Amino acid sequence: MTRRLTVLFLAALLPLLAGAGQAGAAGYRYWSFWEQDGTAWTYATMGPSSTRPADGDVHGFRFSVSEDSSDAAKPRGTADFDAICAKTPARDGEKRVALVVDFGTPADAPSGETPPAGRTACARVAEDATTADALASVAKPLRYDTNALLCAISGYPAKGCGEQLSAEAEKESKPADSGPSLGLIAGITLVALLATAAIWQTRRRAG
Repeated sequence: MTRRLTVLFLAALLPLLAGAGQAGAAGYRYWSFWEQDGTAWTYATMGPSSTRPADGDVHGFRFSVSEDSSDAAKPRGTADFDAICAKTPARDGEKRVALVVDFGTPADAPSGETPPAGRTACARVAEDATTADALASVAKPLRYDTNALLCAISGYPAKGCGEQLSAEAEKESKPADSGPSLGLIAGITLVALLATAAIWQTRRRAG
């Protein structure tokens, strides 16, 4: 019986440990870059400094916290070229790129900062311009790190660049005087129940 209780204990404990591992997964706060495919957003395969859009393209940027491209938040708001560039006529030797800039939510903002309202803009740039050139023409100041990673659009955020914040996020999301987690309480309860069952079985055999 004791062996059976041990097995049950380990079986119940494994999901709790798995949940703890997921909670500690790394997250990064950064600007993600998107391209519109039809009416859907797709995560860009190249950076804005390497991408050369065509006239009529729609590109987007979203500031958020995510682990990787598979769970990155997409830009919100209107993403229609005709609507965004309606007042920007075409010109020979230039191209128009519709841009959607989503500064994210307060939950994703660095401590002490408030995300500006999202915006759209129609950038009219040279035919060989990159998306980074288009963005710079309508949303300065931009900030990059030494590896050419886009850190800030229109000065937001004021500091930081793609930082990992799993530990920071956990600290910020919990009050300093918060009690034990539900997982911990469940684990303690389980141990107590199994211990009680073991004592009961031992007394039953002794009787």
